[in-house]
Amino acid sequence: QEQLVESGGGLVQAGGSLRLSCAASGRTFSSSAMGWFRQAPGKEREFVATISWSASNTYYANSVKGRFTISRDNAKNTVYLQMDSLKPEDTAVYYCNAHPIGAPGSGYWGQGTQVTVSS
Repeated sequence: QEQLVESGGGLVQAGGSLRLSCAASGRTFSSSAMGWFRQAPGKEREFVATISWSASNTYYANSVKGRFTISRDNAKNTVYLQMDSLKPEDTAVYYCNAHPIGAPGSGYWGQGTQVTVSS
């Protein structure tokens, strides 16, 4: 059974940094693209970033480009999201997503981790 467990969320001041981790178990991690999504209160879940299984390709939402960095360590079955220069509008629950290539938002989801950025 596939399982994704996020960690690393918390409360940080604007301009600060956090690093989220997503630990995956199951057989599909090494062959899956991995993504991060977020959902703010009262809003729909939105795409943040994704990385290919080989880590050779990454894609970001325009709102986080240049501030967030996605990476993965296949030996540890873990994907990371380094978030720098955080803004209050980055406040959301962040979800890890294991998805087929080219289909972020499908596949498996973690339970989410709360990120709160104070002004």
